[in-house]
Amino acid sequence: MQTSSGAKLDFGRVALLLVLLGTGWYFWDSPALWPLKLLVVMMHESGHALATLLTGGAVDRITLAANESGACLSRLPSGMMAQVAVYSAGYVGSALAGAFLLLATFRFRLRRLVLGAACLWLAVMGVLYAGDSFTLAFCLGTALVLALAAKYLPDGGVDMLNLFLAAFTALYVAFDLRSDLLHGAVGSASDATLLAHLTPVPSWAWAALWSFVSLALLGLFARWSLRAAPPENMGYGPQRLGRIR
Repeated sequence: MQTSSGAKLDFGRVALLLVLLGTGWYFWDSPALWPLKLLVVMMHESGHALATLLTGGAVDRITLAANESGACLSRLPSGMMAQVAVYSAGYVGSALAGAFLLLATFRFRLRRLVLGAACLWLAVMGVLYAGDSFTLAFCLGTALVLALAAKYLPDGGVDMLNLFLAAFTALYVAFDLRSDLLHGAVGSASDATLLAHLTPVPSWAWAALWSFVSLALLGLFARWSLRAAPPENMGYGPQRLGRIR
């Protein structure tokens, strides 16, 4: 299997990704996937928090709820462009997290470091910004689970876990798109509605734009990450070139 540029894709990884996407889709309503949905919501709210801090605002607290909703309460910076950036960051925050998860695991072989970084992120967000005991418990508990996985799972198990998390993130973005556009679930407190109040662009257009961007980013990073490694003996003439990753 090749990309348009001629680079070969690792068929095994592509097939596994498709299987995990199908599994996540089929069992989407299973209670077993509830913690993963909350994890993606935390990625979403972390996107808002990071954008707030980068644009000069201040984050007061982040809350998660058992019904898979979340909120980032911030003191927003002045200026329309800065506020548009903050409101938009949630849409792409989870997509970027999934994309970098794929890239770091399969392109740069940083599988355990990825889980370690996720543990640190959850612990920091929980300690600094958790707005209630449920959010704090979820962040610290999930951080502990990921830390144990990073320490005790074999390399293949860590790869599988990271790939499933990335696949589930992609599914969550897709289901958000379906919810916002097909079922009219852009509610009064949604990011798209806040953006519509701030700009002349309607909420459905903002939801479509950022959902498309999120899915495109995931697809681009997945394509890059799932390329097959070149043969070990690749080289030209008597001098062997370094391995390209």
